[in-house]
Order: sequence, then structure tokens, then C-alpha cells
Amino acid sequence: MVKQSLITGEMLVRYYELNKQKKEIELEMNQLKDAFQSYFNHLVGTDHKGEITISGYKLQRQIRKTEKYNEAETIKRLEELKMNDLIQVVKKPNDVKIKAALNLGFLKADQLDGCVITTTNPAISVKPVTPR
Repeated sequence: MVKQSLITGEMLVRYYELNKQKKEIELEMNQLKDAFQSYFNHLVGTDHKGEITISGYKLQRQIRKTEKYNEAETIKRLEELKMNDLIQVVKKPNDVKIKAALNLGFLKADQLDGCVITTTNPAISVKPVTPR
């Protein structure tokens, strides 16, 4: 059995105010992070880690490195090297072309019965009825 709770005006006001504070906090944190990045860029350079301690707090910058292959260039090179086994072929439905085929009548919606996956995600929004 699902317990139903009463939603009050106070709850809506609190949610709205907290959400507003959250956005202000995120903005201020991003400004501080930008200042920290700028500091370390001038102190040690853009791609170097750094660390300082002030007022009992340690501020560290770590550098995360990710590598991935340039798809077009890598495929071209692997084909030149006759290493086609190292190339992945991915079959995926082309949403744009499917919708066009449906609109033009080349494909009927019932021909794709059981193929369409619909997902839903609940989202909460609280706004004042009269602007503040």
C-alpha cells in the first residue's frame, strides 16, 4: 500500500527557494573553480597539477588525461594497413530516415510494432504562479 502524503504550500515554497539557492551556489562554486584554475594556470601552467595550503585547507588541481582515437583518421589508416578486423561495424536504426519513410508512406507504423521503445522520466518543476 502506497502512503499518500499531503503536499502543502510551505513545501512548494521551500522547494522553490532551495532550488533557487542551489542555482546560486552552483554559479558561485563555478566562479571559484574558475579562479582556482586561473591561479594554477599562472603558477604551474595549464596542464600541470598543483597544490597549495591556506588557512588549514588544501587546494589541489589534478590533471585527468583521456585518450581516444580520431575515428575518421584511424579507420582510414587501418584500411590502408589492411587491418579491417580492427574496425567495428555498428548497425543502428537511422531515426531520421525511418521518420521520413513513415511520413512519405514507404513504411507503415504497424510494420514497426514492437520495435519502438518509449521511456518516461518524471521531472519536478515548482514556479510561482505570479512572478517574484
